[in-house]
Amino acid sequence: MLNPSAIVITGGTAGIGRACAEALLAAGAEAVVVNGRDPQRAQHAQSELKARFPTAQIATALGDVSHPEVAAAVMKKAIAEFGRIDVLLNASGGNDIPKLLHETPIEEIPGIIERCLFAQILCSRAALPFMRKAGCGTIINVASDAAKLPTPGESVIGAAMAGIVMFTRALAVEGKRDGIRANVITPSLTSGTEHYGRIMADPFAGRMFAKASRLAGLGVVTKDELAGLVVFLASPAAAKITGQAISMTGGISAL
Repeated sequence: MLNPSAIVITGGTAGIGRACAEALLAAGAEAVVVNGRDPQRAQHAQSELKARFPTAQIATALGDVSHPEVAAAVMKKAIAEFGRIDVLLNASGGNDIPKLLHETPIEEIPGIIERCLFAQILCSRAALPFMRKAGCGTIINVASDAAKLPTPGESVIGAAMAGIVMFTRALAVEGKRDGIRANVITPSLTSGTEHYGRIMADPFAGRMFAKASRLAGLGVVTKDELAGLVVFLASPAAAKITGQAISMTGGISAL
């Protein structure tokens, strides 16, 4: 169970982020800001979370947090609403479909890196002053197993995901003196999300990840199972865990 806490979840209106919002509230979080880019989806998420957790404070913060001004505004809203940020979960990021490098238009590459990498760095930076002032805080970034395992079609995505991992490790080293922990989860194929459906429907990525799913001898990981790992990392049980890149893949890889 969590201590009473105020949590910011970027990318929290759908997919893994939304599943984590529900799991963290069920574990005892008392206040959550969910960030997303779509106003209707954010409103729907807020309404459903309020209905399920009527005693919790649920706020929304709109915008693309891969832009510095939006990342800063989201953290400021959390402070204005709740007065603190105990946990920051950066679940916002790129949902790009794997594509071989020579088939990727060169002009699309900067956008892929921006969508995959910038949000975690910018949001962590925006939250740090508030966590440092409080003398504590937990940051959990979401990357993917492409950070660890070279995969056809994920050369650019993997480069960005590896950047998230190294950023998080360095952040953990810097943050420990201020009581701040930082870890990153690196899932592989995760079912129950729109991105899963898009990947499996793609001719190239679908074949590749169909093979990956057969390697998941323990079963393909669901978004709710991944949310359970996030709850653990945010909890007092993980108080001494920092700087780690933790995979949950059902056996697709062992890295």
